[in-house]
Amino acid sequence: MFRALALYCRSSNMDLSLVDVPSHLDDLPPTMLKKDYANVPVINSVDDVVKRLLSLEMASQREKMKIKIQQLVEKVRRSPSDNGSFEVQTAILTAKIRTFEEHLQRHPKDKNNRRRMLMAMDRRNKLLAYLRRVRYDVFENTCKQLNIQYTPRPAYSRRVTKRWVVKKAFCVKVFQEARKLKAAERQKERRKWQERARAAKEKQAQSEGTPV
Repeated sequence: MFRALALYCRSSNMDLSLVDVPSHLDDLPPTMLKKDYANVPVINSVDDVVKRLLSLEMASQREKMKIKIQQLVEKVRRSPSDNGSFEVQTAILTAKIRTFEEHLQRHPKDKNNRRRMLMAMDRRNKLLAYLRRVRYDVFENTCKQLNIQYTPRPAYSRRVTKRWVVKKAFCVKVFQEARKLKAAERQKERRKWQERARAAKEKQAQSEGTPV
C-alpha cells in the first residue's frame, strides 16, 4: 500500500514527508499527562492551562515514546520490578522498530536509521528465538500482547550466485566421479576375494581327496 502511495507521490512531485502516515502513537489520548508529571500529587490542583501544557497534546515524540514503551512493557513484564527481562527488552525494541518504520515511510532514503532499524529487528529476533526455545508459553504471550508476527529464520540461508551454482555443480560432478572410482575398486576387491575363496575351497577339496 505504501509503495503505491510512494509511486503516486513521485509521479505527482509530492514530498513524502508531507504525507500523513498513521502512527502507532495515535492511540495515546492527548489529555494524558507526561510520564514525568503523571505521579505528582499537586497536579490535580493546577490550572487547566498548565495541565494542557503538561499533557501529551503539547508533548514531543520522545515524550510520547516514553509513554508508549511503558504501556508495552506493562503488558509483558513478569513483576512490577521487572525492567530487564527478555520480554521487556522485546517490548522496548518493538516500540523503537515501529518508530523507525514510520520515519522511513516519510524518508525512505535515510540509510542511517534503516541500519538502526535492521539492527533492532535482528536483536529482537534473537530474543524471540531464545524465548521460543526455552519458554514457549512466554514467547506466545509476548507475540500476542505486542502484536508481533514471528517467522523463524531458516537453518541455513545463502544468497545464490552464478559462481556458487557453478561451484556446486562442479563439486557434485567430482563427488559422482569419485563414487564411480570407489565402486570399481570395491568390485575389483570383491572379485579378488571370491577368487581367493574359490582357490581355498579347491585346495581343501584336493587335500581331502574328494572331487569338487
